[in-house]
Amino acid sequence: MINYVKSENYRLLRKKGLYITSIVSLLLITAAAFVLHFLGENETNFPYATSTFFYSNVMAGSLLIIIVAFVFNQSLTGKDISVIKQSVSFGVSRNTIFWAKLLLPLCYFLFLCVIGLLLMIVLGENLLFSEGNSIGNFLLASLNMLPLILGAYFIIHILKMLKVGDLYTLILLLVVFMFSGDFLRLLFRPVSGLQEVYKYAPSSLLNENLMDFMDHGAALDYRYWIVGMLISVASLSLGARRFAKQNID
Repeated sequence: MINYVKSENYRLLRKKGLYITSIVSLLLITAAAFVLHFLGENETNFPYATSTFFYSNVMAGSLLIIIVAFVFNQSLTGKDISVIKQSVSFGVSRNTIFWAKLLLPLCYFLFLCVIGLLLMIVLGENLLFSEGNSIGNFLLASLNMLPLILGAYFIIHILKMLKVGDLYTLILLLVVFMFSGDFLRLLFRPVSGLQEVYKYAPSSLLNENLMDFMDHGAALDYRYWIVGMLISVASLSLGARRFAKQNID
């Protein structure tokens, strides 16, 4: 198992796409901060040169974060999925393959997220007008997002391991994390007692998290963690069982 993990880590670190994605992500964060700073310095009454607005892009950009997670996971579940048969023939268990390909890219993805958050705080507090407890609100809102982003990452992983096409994977992610609240609201509107179910949809929670942050009222909310854990446990348990029985071509 250790040798397999080491080989996967070696393969992962040789993926240029990860470095390009990481550098581009950090450059976009830096560019956004400097653009807001420049406009704030040169435009009269420009209202968006604030740390709160800058940080809000994280909450509003959940889909972009999920796409970055997709790129990281694909580093070991894209073309490299074709070598699974060879790994199994050498005695590596499917369980080891499933979890190694899940956890290795996840560690690097979370590391990038931490670097990105720290970079945003440094830029936001030094280049932009800091509004009240903006850092505290930013960190609380980010913690609320974390279980949902992890849930999205796990969905990506099981679909890639089960060889579901990228287009279908992205469509499912879009539906679940962007439109699920609207769908559930329409679906359960005529059903007495279920009209409020849509508030627990991932898209509704992400929108509420953004609004609370903009109103300087971010607070840890158990609903994000319950929904995120349900998505994670359901997707991983189902995915691991399906992969264990899947024919490997």
